[in-house]
Amino acid sequence: MFKNNWTFFLLNLVLTILMFLLFSSSYNLLNFINALFYLSAFYLITVLLMYTIKGGFFDGVTYGFRRFNSIMFKKNDYLEEWREKPLPSEKFNASFYQKCKFQAISLLGLLIILLILYYTI
Repeated sequence: MFKNNWTFFLLNLVLTILMFLLFSSSYNLLNFINALFYLSAFYLITVLLMYTIKGGFFDGVTYGFRRFNSIMFKKNDYLEEWREKPLPSEKFNASFYQKCKFQAISLLGLLIILLILYYTI
């Protein structure tokens, strides 16, 4: 839908402004920084979770649960499809990860710039 990362970044800024206008008790820079932090934290947590999945951290746990399930609940399926199912790191979408990473870095960069402005002015 959004092929350009900067267009999606502007959409995130519009979303931040809407959050600021709807949920803020007073309209000042600190409340805007808080609204921007909420959106930035969401992207940062998403990127860190995707980085963990990409690294294969959950592959062993997933494989173990699939094996345990096939041993404990024997089905009449002799093909053992649990061995051929893709692991979470094999189903990873790299382009979505790159887009989320760009959004997280750019929103955090803007957040740091606004914090520097807030504390110096």
